[in-house]
Amino acid sequence: MKWFIASDLHGSAVYCRRMLEAYRREGAHRLVLLGDVLYHGPRNDLPEGYAPKEVIAALNPLRDEILCVRGNCDTEVDQMVLDFPILADYALIADGGLTIYATHGHVYGEQNPPPLPQGAILLCGHTHIPACVRHEGFAYLNPGSVSIPKQDSRHGYMTLENGLFIWKDLDGTPLRQEQF
Repeated sequence: MKWFIASDLHGSAVYCRRMLEAYRREGAHRLVLLGDVLYHGPRNDLPEGYAPKEVIAALNPLRDEILCVRGNCDTEVDQMVLDFPILADYALIADGGLTIYATHGHVYGEQNPPPLPQGAILLCGHTHIPACVRHEGFAYLNPGSVSIPKQDSRHGYMTLENGLFIWKDLDGTPLRQEQF
C-alpha cells in the first residue's frame, strides 16, 4: 500500500489543489492528513489562496481515502462541514512491520513522545518543518507543511511505501528518503 502524508493545509485552496494533484500523480491508496486542515490559526499569516470552503469541496469527495487527525487549529465546527473524521487526537497505522503513531504534534511530539513500542515511528505535523530524527526507541518524522512551510523548507509532503519514506515538494521532486 502507498500512503500519501501531508500536514498543515490551513485553509489554502491553492495548495490543497496542488497537494491533490500530487496525490493523484503518486497513485497513493490513502491520504493521511496530520491536522490543521481549514483554519490558519492566530499565529500564522493567511496562506496564499485562503479559501476554506474550496478546501472542503476538494477534500469531501475523497472522504473514503482520507485518514485525518486533529490539529491545534481544528475544531468541532470544522467537523460539521467535512465528511471524514478529523477530531481524533491520534491514529495508529500498521504497515508491514512498522508501527506508526500519527498525531498533529502539539500535544505529543519529538520532545514529548507518547508511550511507544520499541522501533515505532512518531509521525507529526505542527512545526511546518520536515524532519527525520532517529531517537533511541523511536523515530520522529514530519512531512513539513503543504501551505506554510517554515525554516526555508518547501511546500511538501511525504510518501510511504514498503517501509520507504520519501519527502517531496509539491512538484514531486524528491528531497530526502529514509528506509525503515
